[in-house]
Amino acid sequence: MSEAERRRVVVGVSGSLGSLAALHRGAFEAHRRGVGLVAVGAWEPPRGALAHPSSMLTPPMAEFRQLADERLRTALDSAFGLSGPGVPLRVVAVWDRPGRALVRAADRAGDLLVIGAGRRGRVRRALFPSVARYCLAHAACPVLAVPRSPLHRELAAVRRRVSLRLPLNAGELTDDRP
Repeated sequence: MSEAERRRVVVGVSGSLGSLAALHRGAFEAHRRGVGLVAVGAWEPPRGALAHPSSMLTPPMAEFRQLADERLRTALDSAFGLSGPGVPLRVVAVWDRPGRALVRAADRAGDLLVIGAGRRGRVRRALFPSVARYCLAHAACPVLAVPRSPLHRELAAVRRRVSLRLPLNAGELTDDRP
């Protein structure tokens, strides 16, 4: 196995804006290094789905896997469109917690693990463990945490206004601010 075959760029993909930014940065790093890109989407069945495996109300595990594959493909299409990332791409959907799945996927010393990172509120931090922190603490390879876009806050404000059915002033969206 050659040195280039041993090295890879592994990217965590959830479909969020942060993971799309990580995908773009991962593709850039893979192109710059002349290596392949591995897109990893971690999934878990909904809570309680395994408690009653004979229940007719929960779809079988194959359907959960198919939904995870579709979410991963949708994220890749959103990030790269039909043209693709421009580097060899391998897509992996893994049944595991996101942090653990990414650390296991980026198991070679020559790998680079790219993840989306950003500020999260206290409630989200309390309810959902940070994938970025887990990866930084447990990965055997370098980890590149891509920060959120500065436009993320404005986009979140627009989404809140839309969900609350509050009027939007289009002038505010295009207004140049210092």
